[in-house]
Amino acid sequence: MAMTVHVDVVSAEAQIFSGLAEFVVVPGEMGELGIYPRHTALMTRIKPGAVRIKQPDQEELLIYVSGGMLEVQPSVVTILADTAIRGADLDEARALEAKQAAEEAMKNRSSDIDYAAAQAELAEALAQLRAISQMRKHTH
Repeated sequence: MAMTVHVDVVSAEAQIFSGLAEFVVVPGEMGELGIYPRHTALMTRIKPGAVRIKQPDQEELLIYVSGGMLEVQPSVVTILADTAIRGADLDEARALEAKQAAEEAMKNRSSDIDYAAAQAELAEALAQLRAISQMRKHTH
C-alpha cells in the first residue's frame, strides 16, 4: 500500500474534500507545489488554479480554487480556499462569458478601480478555463 497524507480542502461555503491522498499538487504563488506524505511543514498563499489530488487506487481529483492559504504538516495538508469548486462542476460557458466581460471592462475602463477589478475577474476566469483544460487532459 502506498504512503498517504490526509488532505482537507475547505472553502468559506463548505468542506469540499476530506480524505487520503498519495500526493497533492497546489498552485502556489511562486509556482506549483508538489506535496507528498511526510513533506516538511509549510504555509503559503495559493493563487487561482487547479488543485490535483491523487487518491489511492483512483484517478486524480481536480478542484478549482480561487486563492487562499495552504498549510502543510507531515501528515496533514489543509487548503483554505476563498472559493473551491470540484472540477466536474466547473461551467466552461460561464467562465468564457466572465472572461469576455472582464476583457470588455478593461477596454472601456472608467477608473483605475474598475480596471483592477476587471483584471482580477479576468485572472479568475482564465484560471477556471485552465482547470477545465487540465481536467479534460486527465480524463482522456
